[in-house]
Amino acid sequence: MSQFVIVYLGGGEPSSPEEGEQNFAKYMEWLSSLGSAAVSPANPLKNSSTVNPDGSVTVGTTGMSGYTIIEAESMDSALEIAKACPFIDTGGSLEVSELLEMPGQK
Repeated sequence: MSQFVIVYLGGGEPSSPEEGEQNFAKYMEWLSSLGSAAVSPANPLKNSSTVNPDGSVTVGTTGMSGYTIIEAESMDSALEIAKACPFIDTGGSLEVSELLEMPGQK
């Protein structure tokens, strides 16, 4: 079975604390439904910066808000899992990439 990274991009802020709680509950329900396929669930990111080729640093330039690592049989299976994620209901998008094992690592 392969591992895939689901990267959370964008997404709108909830209009109220109640909406935020509802969104979070839906997200946690989705993660729970993945069972053991969720290898590294719910990894939020903050305070992002980019190191540029010239060594300079640009603060706050990424659209990534977090990631989840899952196991799935194929890219198609991983995409189906991602399509069920309620994050997309907040106006965000999901980027799905297969993780490759580097030679000599393990």
